[in-house]
Amino acid sequence: MCGIVGVFSNAPVNQLLYDAMLLLQHRGQDAAGIVTMLERKFFMHKAKGMVRDVFRTRNMRALPGTTGLGQVRYPTAGNAYSEEEAQPFYVNAPFGIVLVHNGNLTNAHALRSELFSTDHRHTNTESDSEVLLNVLAHEIERATRGVPLHIQDIFTAVEAVHRRLRGSYAVISMIAGHGLLVFRDPYGIRPLCLGRSADGGVMVASESVALEGSGFTFERDVLPGEAVFIDLQGQVHARQCAPDASLHPCIFEFVYLARPDSTLDGISVYQARLNLGETLAQRVVSTVPPSEIDVIVPIPESSRPSATQLAHLLGVPYREGFVKNRYVGRTFIMPGQAVRKKSVRQKLNVIASEFKDRNVLLVDDSIVRGTTSREIVQMARDAGARKVYMASAAPPVRFPNVYGIDMPTKDELVAHGRTIEEIRQIIGCDALIYQDVDAMKRAVMKAAPKTPGAVPLGGFEASCFDGVYVTGDIDTEAISRMNGNRPRIEETDIDASRLTLPNHSE
Repeated sequence: MCGIVGVFSNAPVNQLLYDAMLLLQHRGQDAAGIVTMLERKFFMHKAKGMVRDVFRTRNMRALPGTTGLGQVRYPTAGNAYSEEEAQPFYVNAPFGIVLVHNGNLTNAHALRSELFSTDHRHTNTESDSEVLLNVLAHEIERATRGVPLHIQDIFTAVEAVHRRLRGSYAVISMIAGHGLLVFRDPYGIRPLCLGRSADGGVMVASESVALEGSGFTFERDVLPGEAVFIDLQGQVHARQCAPDASLHPCIFEFVYLARPDSTLDGISVYQARLNLGETLAQRVVSTVPPSEIDVIVPIPESSRPSATQLAHLLGVPYREGFVKNRYVGRTFIMPGQAVRKKSVRQKLNVIASEFKDRNVLLVDDSIVRGTTSREIVQMARDAGARKVYMASAAPPVRFPNVYGIDMPTKDELVAHGRTIEEIRQIIGCDALIYQDVDAMKRAVMKAAPKTPGAVPLGGFEASCFDGVYVTGDIDTEAISRMNGNRPRIEETDIDASRLTLPNHSE
């Protein structure tokens, strides 16, 4: 999971890119990078860290131009410590191309071999995004055959890219002297949308909140399999480049990843989370009578809409029992379990009066590794709670995710191979209530637009819950191979700087 943005404007874009990346900071806190284009020259700055720490005034002054792109990185493949793997990536031929990518290629290993043996192109990192860039560059080179670049050639190249790539990919690239090229995988797993400003500017970004917060009006989502080219006059050209495209967005975006004020593929993230609370209420009632619950407390931040709806339907008081330290990064996207363990109590503090002598129902958006949940349950007990129940707005996470979320190994998932009772004992709560998989899908589907012309949902990419991989190329061997390319993090290596970074995610 990363956040990407691209902008065409009639004025310098460095500040626009910076502001949009701040709005996408929740999607990645490991590294950040911007490339701008002035005439046919690229200007780049990228480094590890948060947006506000990577870009100083001197860096912004060195990013001239009216077209550009940027990324906030959360590593799911390659080397998390390598500054070389911060995006954007660049190749000088053909024309000069830079690229940012959100997602994860499931056939990167095979593509890397093809690039070397057949395409005669070199990759210098372990990043699948560098592989993607070189595949795109090779196909553009083949399509142009040494003649000037035409829009038709670009779309022909993207068609070939779709035939070669497997996995999830939302891509924004820039071709020197020509414009911005945007495309999305044929299943639309990772989000991407487009908007315009009153002065003729065009922005493409991972979430609608980046457009709206930067003064752009949301226009539409980029379709699965579609390529969009924005030329240097601001004209938008679009074409469907995948013959069998169908919309299967990642359901975890709606459960946790996206900001609640975003709309993805026509679905309000906030409304989806309200709906999840509604269906969760039915599960809670069948497990714990509402009369035995004194108070419902959300675990900040993503669970709040579900918790408020749950409390409303059960007729139980909703209370804020945890105060979040906004200067600590999101626990889930911190590489390294040692860092994750250390940060929980630094991240949350209890309001003891909301727990003392009460039966408390804690509501979280999801339970992945269980480490955070166990600590939070203990914090509630330490604050004087008589009983601590826990409800998850999402079903048990039982399977690895290979499409760009850091949950790729079964051993890390508390729910894999365990019963609900076994999970409850590990977490230490008095009762554990999970959402049902089908109910989750119905709840998010219920928030989908019903207006004429809306892109129909073919379903959801929900592999971490149901074990079904929409790309059809994932088996045990493929998962094992991708695990070997996970970000290399030493469990005992505590990076204290990560624990003092600001979090603007919600």
